[in-house]
Formats: sequence, structure tokens, C-alpha cells
Amino acid sequence: MKVLLGLGGGDDSLRALERTVNRAADAGDDLTVAILDDPGADPSVADVEREAESALAAAGIDAEIRRVDGDLGSELVTMAEAEGFDRIAIGGGTTSPMGKIQLGSTAEFVLLNSHVTVSLVR
Repeated sequence: MKVLLGLGGGDDSLRALERTVNRAADAGDDLTVAILDDPGADPSVADVEREAESALAAAGIDAEIRRVDGDLGSELVTMAEAEGFDRIAIGGGTTSPMGKIQLGSTAEFVLLNSHVTVSLVR
């Protein structure tokens, strides 16, 4: 399966990285990692890229890492459709005090606009 993983640098993205890399190693997925190139982000883009490289190396996976500019959600949807990805994996979602899932803007955009399967990693 051809999987596109979107990373923004938050804790939810790092959980998605870990789980998606583990799944790719187990299933033999063809993985591409897209990192939002946001110079003002914390952690930095370079830190997120190093984290991705480390996780991929530990799992023995050779995956392409790309930096994307602009809106991560739009870029993920466009890349997935244009390049024939089977699935988009993204982190996101918190649980409200009432037990309902609350999505961030990127996760919501991808879930509502993607024509390929989306895995939301929580």
C-alpha cells in the first residue's frame, strides 16, 4: 500500500509517525513522509525531520521525506490524489470532557476533502 504521512510537529504528529512507521514495517507499505515547512514552528522543521529519519532508520524503512509549504491539509490531499496514494495518515484529535472527538483544522480538512482513505491516529 502506498501511504502518505503528514507531520506538523505536534505530539499527535509524533504519535502518528511512530504508529505509521511500525505499520509500514509490518505490512511492507511504501511510505512517504510530508513535513510542514513552518520556520516558526516548535519543534523546528529540522527537529521533526530528524525524528522522522530516526524512526525510519530504527524500523529499517527507506522512505522519502518531503517538506511542504503552505496549508498541510491542502497539500496532503493534492499530493495523495495526484500521485496515487492509497492512504493518508495524520495525527490529530483530542477528546472533549463529554467524550467527543475534537479535530484540529488540518485533520478536519483532510478527512472532509480527501478522495483516498484517511487514517486518523490518536
